[in-house]
Amino acid sequence: MSFGRLERTTGPQPMSDINMTPLVDVMLVLVVIFILTAPLLASSIRLDLPRTEGATPGAAPQFVTLVVDASGQVYLDDQPLSQAALAERLRSVGAERPDTEVQLRADASVPYGRVVEVMGAAHLAGLQRIGFVAEPSASGTPPAPAKAP
Repeated sequence: MSFGRLERTTGPQPMSDINMTPLVDVMLVLVVIFILTAPLLASSIRLDLPRTEGATPGAAPQFVTLVVDASGQVYLDDQPLSQAALAERLRSVGAERPDTEVQLRADASVPYGRVVEVMGAAHLAGLQRIGFVAEPSASGTPPAPAKAP
């Protein structure tokens, strides 16, 4: 014979609400990831930039991006231009802001002569500040200087 209560207490009821804390945490992490990666997607032109130790991130307050892709096509601020249209646009930029920096990004396979043509167009337009954009070398050591024959 057992002695005790005849009433039984029911256990805890199952919770029918969704726990929002993990969902909010995941969403905040995704927002931070998107905020950090959005500036990296600014340029849509795919290039194989040459690598160098002297490449450092940074930009002048006012700049235009001049890109020469592997085929030799020139882009000014991601818009393809012919050589004549490029000279005209650079002249208008040089007339408005002569201290504007030109950030020149050329594919590693572009012939040197083509890069010099683009630099000459910028120089004739009155833009004297030209910066070359490159990626740091993977080895971490500076390349040996070329020897003249």
